[in-house]
Amino acid sequence: MLQLQTIRENKAALVTALKKRNIDADEMLSKVLSLDEKRRATQTELDNTLAESNKLSKEIGQLFKTGNVQEANALKEKTASLKEASKKLTETLNVAAEELHKLLYQIPNVPHESVPAGNTDADNEEVFRKGDIPKLSGDALPHWELAKKFDLIDFELGVKVTGAGFPIYKGKGAQLQRALISYFLDKNTEAGYTEVQVPHLVNEASGYGTGQLPDKEGQMYHVTADDLYLIPTAEVPITNMFRDELLSATDLPIQLTGYTPCFRREAGSYGAHVRGLNRLHQFDKVEIVRIEDPANSYKALDGMVEHVKGILDELKLPYRILRLCGGDLGFTSALTYDFEVFSTAQDRWLEISSVSNFETYQANRLKLRVKDADGKKQLAHTLNGSALALPRVLAGLLENYQTENGIKVPEVLVPYCGFEHID
Repeated sequence: MLQLQTIRENKAALVTALKKRNIDADEMLSKVLSLDEKRRATQTELDNTLAESNKLSKEIGQLFKTGNVQEANALKEKTASLKEASKKLTETLNVAAEELHKLLYQIPNVPHESVPAGNTDADNEEVFRKGDIPKLSGDALPHWELAKKFDLIDFELGVKVTGAGFPIYKGKGAQLQRALISYFLDKNTEAGYTEVQVPHLVNEASGYGTGQLPDKEGQMYHVTADDLYLIPTAEVPITNMFRDELLSATDLPIQLTGYTPCFRREAGSYGAHVRGLNRLHQFDKVEIVRIEDPANSYKALDGMVEHVKGILDELKLPYRILRLCGGDLGFTSALTYDFEVFSTAQDRWLEISSVSNFETYQANRLKLRVKDADGKKQLAHTLNGSALALPRVLAGLLENYQTENGIKVPEVLVPYCGFEHID
C-alpha cells in the first residue's frame, strides 16, 4: 500500500510512474488526497471539541465546589451538546478513514524505474538466457503423455477424486516430486535461508497484509465457515509472520524458506497451453522470502536471482530471465524477474519462478517497521521468489530429458530420488 505522505508530496511523479502500468491514477490519487484532507480536518475538529469538553468539565467541577450550581448546570448543557457533536464527528471520521483505506488498497505498487513500459507479456524484456535446447526425436512426447506412458502422474484419477487441476503423482513421479522439494530446500538452506513450516490456511488480515486481498479475492479458495483462505503461495504465511512487528536493524536481513502446497482457483481456461502440469489448482512450491533494509533490497534481489540461476544451472535446463513490463507486473510488485524453462516437446517457454521486490508496499500494509541504532523507524522492504515451483520444472525435466529408452534423471537429483532413469 502506498504511503499517504508519499502521495501528498509526490502525486505528479506517482501518476507518471503508474502510467507504466497503463493506469491513469490522477483521479484516484486526487480522491485519496481529498479524503485524507477531510479525515485530517475532521480529526482536528474532533480534537478541539474533545479538548473544549474536557476544559468545561473541569470548570463545572470547580463551580460545584464553590456552590455555583446554576452556572454549573448551564455548562453541563453545553458539554452535552459537545458530546453529541463529538459522537457525530467520530462517526464521520471513521467513515472517511474506512473509505480512504479501501481506496488505498485499490492502488497498485509503483513500478521501479527499470521496469520497461508495455501492455502484455509480449513486452517483457529478456535479460538473460542459458542452456542449449535439446534436439528430440520426431516421436518425442509432451509431459502429459510421458506421465501416462510411464505411470508417473494420473490426471484422470485426480479428476475423479477432486476435479480438474488436482493431479495424483504415483511411483517414481511421486518420488521425483519429493526429491525436487528436498533438493530445493537444501539449496536454499545452504544459501543461508532458514527453513520454516507454516500453516496452509491464513486469516483475512494475512491476505490483506501481503496484497492477495482484495486484489485476488476471486482467485483464492475461501473456507467460509471459518473465514480462512487456502494459501496461493508460502509467501503469504511466511511474510505475515512479521505483521505488526518492529524489528531492529541488527535483525536484518531475515531470510526464510518453506515448502507448501499452493491453491489457486484461477485455473480454468482450456487448450494445449494449460494441459497437464502447465496450470493447476493445487501444486507444490518452495519459496524464499527476505525482509531487508531499504538500502540493501535491490542488492538482495540480485542475489535471489543469482540463487535461482544456480539451481537451474545444476538441473541443466535451458532457461531465460525476463524483466516484467509495467502491464504484466504483479499488483504488489515494484520489480519482478520471471524465470522460464523451455519445454522442448511443447516448443514453448514455461514460467517456473517469479522473484520480486515489493519495496515498502507490503510492509506498509503489514505495519512492518525497522528501528536503526539511532532509534529512527522506517518501513522495511519485503522480497520473495519461487525456488522453485514444481509442476513446470517437472514438465521441463520430463520433456527435455526424454530419450528413446525412457527419461534420464538429472544427476543432481539422483541422490534424492534413488534412481537414474525412468523406463
